Amino acid sequence: MFQIDHPTRNCEGLARRAFLQVGSLGLFGLTLPKLLQAEQANPTMRTKDTNFILLWTNGGISNMDTLDMKPDAPVEYRGEFQPISTNLPGLSVCEHLPLMSRQMDKVCQVRTIVHLGSQHAEATHWMLTGYPQVPDVNAAPVGSTVYPCFGSVIAKELGWKNGMPPYVQCASGPMMYSSGGYLGSAYSPLMVRRNPQEKDFSVDDVSIPSQVGAERTQRRRRILDRLDSWQRQVDQTGAVADRSEFYRQAYDLMTSPAAKQAFDLQAEPEALRDRYGRTREGQATLLARRLVEAGVRFVAVDFTGYDTHDKNFIRLKDPLLPTLDRAWSALLTDLSERGLLSNTVVLCAGEFGRTPRVNGAAGRDHYPLCNTIGFSGAGVRMGSVVGQTDARCENVVGKTNSTLDYAATIFRLMGIDDTKEYVSNDGRPILINNGGHSIDEVFA
Repeated sequence: MFQIDHPTRNCEGLARRAFLQVGSLGLFGLTLPKLLQAEQANPTMRTKDTNFILLWTNGGISNMDTLDMKPDAPVEYRGEFQPISTNLPGLSVCEHLPLMSRQMDKVCQVRTIVHLGSQHAEATHWMLTGYPQVPDVNAAPVGSTVYPCFGSVIAKELGWKNGMPPYVQCASGPMMYSSGGYLGSAYSPLMVRRNPQEKDFSVDDVSIPSQVGAERTQRRRRILDRLDSWQRQVDQTGAVADRSEFYRQAYDLMTSPAAKQAFDLQAEPEALRDRYGRTREGQATLLARRLVEAGVRFVAVDFTGYDTHDKNFIRLKDPLLPTLDRAWSALLTDLSERGLLSNTVVLCAGEFGRTPRVNGAAGRDHYPLCNTIGFSGAGVRMGSVVGQTDARCENVVGKTNSTLDYAATIFRLMGIDDTKEYVSNDGRPILINNGGHSIDEVFA
């Protein structure tokens, strides 16, 4: 079964390409076999057992109005917000991040990453894969390669754990360039499109469709088993046996109490759900914690709406920054209290920052030359700041890092050898990371 999503658009009018859901389960109508086949086809030697949660500020968040404020800059640069102190001496954040101000000892800010992507599509490809890309996400990238998202590389290298898919994305629609790229759809994420805040929240690929029901699903399974049994008698390649195993695993995931439990937010105390915020993003972030706890390797949570070309301060003040503040701070606290922060990397990032100077519509435009991101968790030197920007946040002062350096940092935190070669869909060998060097100051 293939499913095309309704596209959503950013300021450039680019439809975020609807990605085909992976695989087909024929008689079951499920969408998991290719993911399951990828698990068996790529056994790995794991050097670390680390999880990753990405809080993606889709559209590009303003670092000047959040973590890298410039209160001494002229008003047309510094904007309307005031800085407040944090639990790290000498470090301030925006007044609309009061909860995160008490969690900055768990964050390593990186202010040195610079790229050349001034449009959403190319910048997103840079920041979700490490590699540059053509600017038009709707056009066929003739002569260029769509690289796999970090989550897809992690899925390929680390594989399934505890019967849980390695890569899950919580978003109302697919994030640009968050798929398997040239690795293929087997390494694209399991999509959680529904709002976790809804009372009847469920995940299509982990729930038997109500119109089918458990009894019909079991009958279809038995029919498929009989067909495979007959075909197996004449099959000499083993393909039927392999396919049957992938289908069995997909069926087991859909009927697995452990998988259902991982996606069951109703099992969480009401007070904890309140702490994350009763928003789509807040509850998706709580779901991300439950998923990595259950065995998912990489979870991406989409925080959309940060493309603030107009009314930047109004939109950040409510609802954007309060939503992020609650979810991000609750996640770091929750992971720490559960002992999970020591084996989970948390990254809050977007495709670029915003222009230092406020425009005529009280907004900020795209700006890839200064883009503050925040790492936390496993292997991270938390409570630190890497690099600095100038007095008006127009340029990085001193050493800069490429997005390949940023990618190398992610892979090193995850224990992945990024000097390995993959093969593209046209048969070319491609390095996981072509020349990037990890940012040493990030590591504890």
